[in-house]
Amino acid sequence: MIEAQTDQILVQNIGQKSYKAVWDLQKEMQQQRIKGEIDDTLILVEHDPVYTLGKNANEDHLLQSRDESIDVFNIERGGDITFHGPGQLVVYPILDLSNYKKSVSWYMRTLEQVLIDTLIEFKIIAQRNEGLTGVWVGDEKIAALGVRISRWVTMHGFSLNVNPDLSFYDGIIPCGIFDHGVTSMEQLLGETQNNDNVKNMVIEKFNKCFIKGEC
Repeated sequence: MIEAQTDQILVQNIGQKSYKAVWDLQKEMQQQRIKGEIDDTLILVEHDPVYTLGKNANEDHLLQSRDESIDVFNIERGGDITFHGPGQLVVYPILDLSNYKKSVSWYMRTLEQVLIDTLIEFKIIAQRNEGLTGVWVGDEKIAALGVRISRWVTMHGFSLNVNPDLSFYDGIIPCGIFDHGVTSMEQLLGETQNNDNVKNMVIEKFNKCFIKGEC
C-alpha cells in the first residue's frame, strides 16, 4: 500500500484488490471517519473482474449470457449495475461532507467535474448527459458514479475506464441504460494509457475541486 498526503486528503493507492476486501475496508473507514478517527481519504484501486448491483438495480440487467465465473455483489450504493475490473481506475472518497457542502447533488456534480477536468488533460472532451449520472463522450459512458452517504460521510464513488477489457460489459446492461454504449480512454486515444499518469491527474483535479474549491 502506498500512502501520500495531498493537502488535507490522504491518498491510499492500493493496487489491484478483490472487490469484497475493499468494500469491507470502505465500510470500516466510513465508520472511522464518522467518529473522527481518520481524516478524509481517497482510496485508489483496480478490482479483479466483478459485477455490482446498486440498491435500486434491476437484476434482469445482469444477462444470462455473462461469464458466470465473475463474482456478483449486491451493494448499498445508489445506481444500477456496473462492471469493475483490471484497467479501470476506481476511486472511493471517504469524505465528511460537513467540511465541504451538505448536498448530495453538489457532491455528485463535483465528482463528475473532477472526471471531466481529468479527461480534458488527455485531449478527451467529456460531458454530462442530462438526466443520466456519470460522464460521457458522445453517447458512450466513460465513467460511472454511485455513492453511499451516512451522517454526511461518503463511501463508494466512481470508476473511470482507462484500459479495461470492454467485452466484460457484454454481460450486463450497464447502469440499466439500453440505448448507450461504453468506451475507454484507450479506445478513444488508440493506445494504452499510463495508469499512474491518470491516477496522478485524478488526484490533482480532486484537490483542485474539493480542497481549493476551483471547479
